[in-house]
Amino acid sequence: MSEVLIADDSEFMRNLLREILEEDHQIVGEVENGVEAVEVYKEQRPDLVMMDIVMPIRDGIEATDEIKNGDPEATVIMCTSVGQEEKMKEAVKAGADGYITKPFQKPSVIEAIEDAVGA
Repeated sequence: MSEVLIADDSEFMRNLLREILEEDHQIVGEVENGVEAVEVYKEQRPDLVMMDIVMPIRDGIEATDEIKNGDPEATVIMCTSVGQEEKMKEAVKAGADGYITKPFQKPSVIEAIEDAVGA
């Protein structure tokens, strides 16, 4: 069972992702900004990070860049809203392994994880 860190400033979105993932994955942390995401990643070393792009203090792109610089093997899937194509391009440059678009549907989340983890 893979370990997952969820990073999203919306409690609703964290809850939704947890519900989708907890059946097949162990949730090792839930954080609401990029600073916490980097800290918890370094402590827990999860198999996968589900990272929102737009978060306070430090956004998901900056957090992904720092996580990937410290651990190139890290797997990060970005969570984005419709219409954030430019931010997605930045996220890919920062090292994101995949992305899902809000609102989430369970099949698309599972597919994105399988694609990223299998890569």
